[in-house]
Amino acid sequence: QVQLVESGGGLVQAGDSLRLSCAASGGTFSMYAMGWFRQAPGKEREFVSTISRSGGRTRYADSVKGRFTISRDNAKNTVYLQMNSLKPEDTAVYYCATRYAVVSDSLYVRGNEYTYWGQGTQVTVSS
Repeated sequence: QVQLVESGGGLVQAGDSLRLSCAASGGTFSMYAMGWFRQAPGKEREFVSTISRSGGRTRYADSVKGRFTISRDNAKNTVYLQMNSLKPEDTAVYYCATRYAVVSDSLYVRGNEYTYWGQGTQVTVSS
């Protein structure tokens, strides 16, 4: 059983930056691909970014490409989401998710591909 705990959310102004962290426990972190998703009020959960278990491959939603950066530190069992140039439309609860990845460079963009989820952290961007 893998546990995920997100942190780093908050209230910021448009144009500001935030860095989200997701600490994992209960598994061999380097064997798991990681993803970030978000859900705004009244909307469905959507994919934000994913990183392979080795950290060598990443993918982003078009809406965040060029502004967000995903990274991971396998020594610290933590994945990060650096969010720059935040916009009001980035306001959402952000969730990290993970799944065991047999292939080291596999990426997963669909929520139903993930096994474990964190509790979420709120990000609010004011205009």
